[in-house]
Amino acid sequence: MAGRSHQPNALKRREAPSSRSPSDDRRSHHRLSSVAGSSRVHHAVLLEDRISAQHREIQTLLSDNQRLAATHVALKQELAAAEQELRHLSATAAKVKAERDAEVREVYEKSLEMDAEVRAMDAMMAELVQVRADVQKLSTVKQELTAELQAIRDNLNKVSSGSQQLPSIKAEIDRMHHEIQRGRAAIEYEKRTHAGNLEQSEAMEKGMVAMSQEVEKLHAELANAEKRARAAAAVTSPFPGYAPTYGHPDIRYGGSSYPPDPYFMHQVQGGGGAEIASQYAHVPAMHGPPYNVQPAPPHMQ
Repeated sequence: MAGRSHQPNALKRREAPSSRSPSDDRRSHHRLSSVAGSSRVHHAVLLEDRISAQHREIQTLLSDNQRLAATHVALKQELAAAEQELRHLSATAAKVKAERDAEVREVYEKSLEMDAEVRAMDAMMAELVQVRADVQKLSTVKQELTAELQAIRDNLNKVSSGSQQLPSIKAEIDRMHHEIQRGRAAIEYEKRTHAGNLEQSEAMEKGMVAMSQEVEKLHAELANAEKRARAAAAVTSPFPGYAPTYGHPDIRYGGSSYPPDPYFMHQVQGGGGAEIASQYAHVPAMHGPPYNVQPAPPHMQ
């Protein structure tokens, strides 16, 4: 580092002439010119002196150059040492930075863990408050259940005191079951009776339909017979409107004839009444119930 402030002597000597002013240079040049013009004898001497001075200056410059080269080498060595020291300092700084980053990361992770612990503690505190509220509610429920249990015990004592009435209650229940069974049997009988009556009514309805059809047929046949009788009477009788009634007991005055009993006339016209009567021969007669259905007791109604 000391070589940086060192200045060679040749540079000092170079700087010395440069300190002269231009007027001094002109005077010196004028003086030399006057000397050369006045005496050429001294020109050779001056030239030799000048050459020797330049030689000395060259020697000085060579020595200064060697000194500068040595200084340059020293500076290069110092620069290499400084660069090595800088690399060492950079490595040390990187190591210190890595250690500091690791410490900062560790502190940050610890802060995150502490934050998580704080949040967990907050959640635990909220849960603790909820548990305390639940405990309070359970205490209230316990008191209510205790009161209900006491009421149940009181009712149990009352039931125990009234257990002597159980035989009569059981007998009443058996009697009610018996009445219910009898009612069910009566309902079943009514259902069967209703089914039989329904079948009988359907058969009777069919018979009535058939009878109506037969009556319509008889009416048509009677109308045809009346027309034929009127035609025959008109042909045989000289007086219109008066037909002979001999041999025709069913023909009345005015040419109209209606049977007094359609069912009887239907039997006369071909025995249709016997066929209709035979349709109801299979219908069973209704009888009373197979058992005596007694009315229900007053408390069942």
